[in-house]
Amino acid sequence: MRFTADLAFPAPPDVVLGIYTDPTFYDGLHNLPHIGRPEVLDHRASDGQVTMRIRYQYRGDLPSAAYAVIAPEKLTWVEETVFDLRAATATSRLLPDHYPDRLKASARSAFRADDGGTVRHVEGELKVRALLVAGKVEQAIVSGLREHLVDERGVVLARLEQR
Repeated sequence: MRFTADLAFPAPPDVVLGIYTDPTFYDGLHNLPHIGRPEVLDHRASDGQVTMRIRYQYRGDLPSAAYAVIAPEKLTWVEETVFDLRAATATSRLLPDHYPDRLKASARSAFRADDGGTVRHVEGELKVRALLVAGKVEQAIVSGLREHLVDERGVVLARLEQR
């Protein structure tokens, strides 16, 4: 399932990217619904690129039939994101801790200057392999992901206000 999202911020791209590449930013996401407390596993900066590896756990609702093939406590993954600060882009891939044969996801973000601010345009793809329930599980996860991006935007806005 392909998905897109556009999120606006009242700050230039380099400032917004600075927030997303700051490991302490992810501590502020601990109260958001659908996703457990993120755990920053790795943060490396080199030559205009920042690579981050962050572990997440999905805590949103799934269709009841999904629980026959997926244990909710095993919906954990590492998100590996490479931020290209010069191009103002980020490329992410999900590395499932469990069910690597059943879940595949990736996304690309472009942070574009827009009228003194930034629009983060996200394009991604999520694929779930599960008999009979794959489409419903994909819809549930993508819906939760979109809500998460909106909630995450609120945390970014709070950080911008603190500046």
